[in-house]
Amino acid sequence: MTERLKKQIDFMLELDKMKNIYRQTYVLHEDRKENDAEHSWHLAILAFLLAEYSAEPIDVTRVMKMVLIHDVVEIDAGDTYCYDTEGCKSKSEREEKAAQRIFGLLPDDQKNKFYSLWREFEESMTYEAKFAAMLDRLQPLLLNYTKGGISWKEHGVYKQQVMKRNLPCFTASEELAKLIESIIDKAAEKCWLKVE
Repeated sequence: MTERLKKQIDFMLELDKMKNIYRQTYVLHEDRKENDAEHSWHLAILAFLLAEYSAEPIDVTRVMKMVLIHDVVEIDAGDTYCYDTEGCKSKSEREEKAAQRIFGLLPDDQKNKFYSLWREFEESMTYEAKFAAMLDRLQPLLLNYTKGGISWKEHGVYKQQVMKRNLPCFTASEELAKLIESIIDKAAEKCWLKVE
């Protein structure tokens, strides 16, 4: 085995740890939370499935790559619940450190490509990154809503918190923004989200 192939295989084996990083979102047909690998796969399917709703032309393959690696850093940094204000304070620093280590397992050319793609997602400046971020918001909303707002109720989340988190993504797709707003409104009407 060449040194390059060994690094690539080591990276692939490291990514298997994503299956053990559990999020706050529940899967629909079991009484358990989804893991990062399931979440990333689901987003890649959504990228392919919903690309037609992007407000701007996008490179779908780039979006798929982005969502497949966006949570790799959680292998070291852990999943920080989006409404955990204390955990969010150190999130960027923890994730940057994780990105350096994990992507550093790869051959240099791939390390730079993967890291750049991850940074693009984090900075959300390109159309692809904005659309990827919107999918990253939409998927847990759909699962949580379909599961009766379970994690919102567990954490006592407010409608205003959910709306504030999602507003920055609304420019990526008018149609998906309407869907997200509708989900949030209906969840509040059903008292699954608190209202201030």
